Amino acid sequence: MVYETSYGSGLKPFTPDLNRGKWEKPTDYIFACFGLALKLDVFVASYWFFFDMGLFGMMPYYVYMVIYLVPIMVIHSFMGQFSSSGFISAFRLSPFFKGMGYVSFFLTIAMLIYYSIFAAVPLLFMVNSFRPTLPWSCEGLKSWYNDSSGQSTVCNITTTAEDLASMENDTYYFGKILHVPSVLYFQNHFDSIREESFPDLTEDYELSWHFVGLFVVVWALIAIIFYKFSETAKFGKLIRYMVIGTLALLLVCFVRFLFLPGAILGLKKFMTPRAEDIAMGVPATFVMVLHAFGAGWGSVIALSSFNGFKTNIMSYSWIISFGQIFIYIMFGMVSFMLDRYYNELNEGSFNTHVMAHWLLFLSSASALASMDWPNLWTFIYYFMLLMAALIVMTTQIFTLLQSLFDEFEQLRAKKQEVTFGLIGGLAACSFFFCTNHGITFFSALGLDAIFSHSLLHLLLLLVVLWIYGRERFQRDIEFMLGQPFASWKIFILRFIAPFILVICLLSGIGLSLMEHSYSSVAVLVMSILLVALPILAIPGYGFYYLYQSTGTFCERFKRTCRPTDWYPVEMEHRQQYEEAVGNTEMTHQLFEVTEEVN
Repeated sequence: MVYETSYGSGLKPFTPDLNRGKWEKPTDYIFACFGLALKLDVFVASYWFFFDMGLFGMMPYYVYMVIYLVPIMVIHSFMGQFSSSGFISAFRLSPFFKGMGYVSFFLTIAMLIYYSIFAAVPLLFMVNSFRPTLPWSCEGLKSWYNDSSGQSTVCNITTTAEDLASMENDTYYFGKILHVPSVLYFQNHFDSIREESFPDLTEDYELSWHFVGLFVVVWALIAIIFYKFSETAKFGKLIRYMVIGTLALLLVCFVRFLFLPGAILGLKKFMTPRAEDIAMGVPATFVMVLHAFGAGWGSVIALSSFNGFKTNIMSYSWIISFGQIFIYIMFGMVSFMLDRYYNELNEGSFNTHVMAHWLLFLSSASALASMDWPNLWTFIYYFMLLMAALIVMTTQIFTLLQSLFDEFEQLRAKKQEVTFGLIGGLAACSFFFCTNHGITFFSALGLDAIFSHSLLHLLLLLVVLWIYGRERFQRDIEFMLGQPFASWKIFILRFIAPFILVICLLSGIGLSLMEHSYSSVAVLVMSILLVALPILAIPGYGFYYLYQSTGTFCERFKRTCRPTDWYPVEMEHRQQYEEAVGNTEMTHQLFEVTEEVN
């Protein structure tokens, strides 16, 4: 046998799940990875970092794509496709670092417990779009909004000298703030947010039963999806149609938004940003690149594990990267059109500012209310956002579940119980974000991904290209695809990409500390439990694996870093791999090391 097995260390060998299934079509993998780009807190949580950079400000993305995004995506895809395993079991490549898979598990959990906000808000506007008069229109605002609150809205813009001179209640250093009715409608579901627009950290937690009901509906929809489409082929087909439908509706809404006042000027600004805005793109596109791999970092590994063994992941990685940047550009253009629309409303006013908060999800509703057929367009737009949120959540749950079933054989006989138990547990934990603090400060958990993803990418490069070895990696890639992985890409990944990732890591630490300094204590505790502490699982699992082995410390460490049970699952490819590896010099080197240790 040309590879090492767990028998040598006295542990139970890996048992592949032969009933895990495959994608119905190879392109289902591409659509599933497109869905990862619909994680729209890239725009929400990072609004201030790159909103104004425009199209040309995204140019660094293409540089990063060549330097490390596509090559690292190939590494992720290789690990999943070669081993037919999720993001935990795929680290048979180097068992000492299997803790990275468990870190990815907790990162996915952290995202899922807050991300139902992104489905609940569209559901809120969809349900109320059936009213004859939309509550967030200027006409509907009169039925529930108290004009005596002192807050000015875009429905009652005033530019008198008396208004500008008063500078009381609803003012800021640049003059008068104009609120958007749909934002006020959202804030009206929380007393503390309604009064202050931003909750005081010393205030008691306030639960919105409206949002509890919306969260229940969201998780019920997810449960129905997994009840009807739990099989891999069916799930892939569902995601394929949902992604296509979401992008089609996004294009329809984009065309409709072109007729908003100021929309063309917004597109012009997007196409011709200022030099300082372009400069923001250099660090800001890090955020988009890091989110390409999913919320839990290991999503691409798990999704690629359902590919056929010979699937051309190199070309697919390029397609996925270009597809994801297309999605970012489309949502960016919609954001710029909406932003310009609100700027047009106070174009003739002196020293005023429209507080278009959470542009894509909240402020867009009032813009839609100004159109012809507002109820129809509101429903279409928010249905698109709801589908985008469901795609992200169901894909992440799917990869999480399959990774658990791959690693823990005993769970495979209880797939349904595990699936709905997990969904129920996530739903219960998510209700914290129905509170005034949770729904305001959830973005802190999203920003933690900059730190965690950068760290995991650095460790992945260490594991695959240094510990497993570039020669073994290139050999396996060539065996699987019939084409080599270029040496210049290996050089960039080993010596250049780490510098960029270290910068990302340091930036992520700084941004997380800054965001958590303004957020709720409960969110900080969640971040520690679900992001910071799980990092300790990497050395923790490694030392546990060392303890299970025998020999001196050096012998144990070498053995736990070597690939164990690392082979293609299908017997035909496994036999071919044994023959191919058995005829290489690398095999002899492996045997020499094995004999020396044993």
